[in-house]
Amino acid sequence: MVFRHVHNSNLIYNTAWEDPRLDRQLMKLDHDSRVVMITSAGCNALDYLLDNPTVIHAVDMNYRQNALLEFKQALIRKGNFDELFEMFGLGSHPEFTAVYQSVRGTLSEPAQKFWDKRISFFNPTSLKKSFYYHGTSGIAAWVMGNALFKLRPNIKNFAACILDARSLDEQREAYALFEREVWGPFSHWLLRQPTLMTLLGVPRPQIKLIQDSYPGGLTGYVKDKLRHVMTELPMADNYFWRVYMTGSYTLGCCPNYLKQENLPALQTRVDRLKTHTTTVSNFLREHPGAYTHFVLLDHQDWLAAHDTAALLDEWELILANSAPGAKILMRSAGLDLSFVPQSVRERLRFFPEHTETLHQLDRVGTYGSLHFAEVLG
Repeated sequence: MVFRHVHNSNLIYNTAWEDPRLDRQLMKLDHDSRVVMITSAGCNALDYLLDNPTVIHAVDMNYRQNALLEFKQALIRKGNFDELFEMFGLGSHPEFTAVYQSVRGTLSEPAQKFWDKRISFFNPTSLKKSFYYHGTSGIAAWVMGNALFKLRPNIKNFAACILDARSLDEQREAYALFEREVWGPFSHWLLRQPTLMTLLGVPRPQIKLIQDSYPGGLTGYVKDKLRHVMTELPMADNYFWRVYMTGSYTLGCCPNYLKQENLPALQTRVDRLKTHTTTVSNFLREHPGAYTHFVLLDHQDWLAAHDTAALLDEWELILANSAPGAKILMRSAGLDLSFVPQSVRERLRFFPEHTETLHQLDRVGTYGSLHFAEVLG
């Protein structure tokens, strides 16, 4: 299976593609919180630390994702903001090898092996010039951007106008120009390529889910989602789209772990964040406990389509290791809760009155739905 091969052989996500602003509003973490979450790129795990939880367990089957989070943690512990921001804010550093060597000894052996071979991702003189155009999602963004910019040179200028807009009205004017240029035979062809979607971290079951459930199929889905983000939400703090459109963040538009005022708090709490290279189910078998929050991203879409036995097993372990009233946060490419087994839904209370409103404020805007649940007594 191409998707599994790609995910087992590469760094996929170089930045988290979920909006932690919404997560923190829903979860309301505090010093009593014990969180289990999927690592992804680690940005959101670091964001959650600002709410002062007791512990966060970041779990991922792909050791490369944990290696990325470990590198960020190491630079936070070191406490040199300029180095941290150049590496992960700008995506490059003229002394990238020296920066890495200064913290290499604090990384796990798998993380060292990964970065020993891949530290050139941060080389500013390389062809791609930015870490954010590496990893499969970054490669996909770089290929699409370069192809479209060559076909339609003004797309890059219109994208800059969107990012620099001073009001929603200006954004809408700029996006009308951008949309006119970007949607043509080539972009429609790109969206039909399963390999490209795999590089972006979208498996075939999610593509099928969108095709089957969304009016207009995948093309209509992408068009509508992009238009909503670009015309209804201010781009001034939308660091998710900025980094793939430009290859870097700015000091004013970046994840919270890259803001200088947050560095002291993160330094004192960074060791509360533990990485585990395994599945959520195996983590819970090996580390049973009373966890207060679970952040499952969208991986259950894949389980629901490919391995219902594993899906049920994961849910039984989550429910068995939930503290009273534990909270569960999930996303899906679909528009509803059909990926959650009925027997599990009966043991949860959902809050659509909150999630449906917040979902419209999601700065990423690529998911079909957001779900937040409380484990019933």
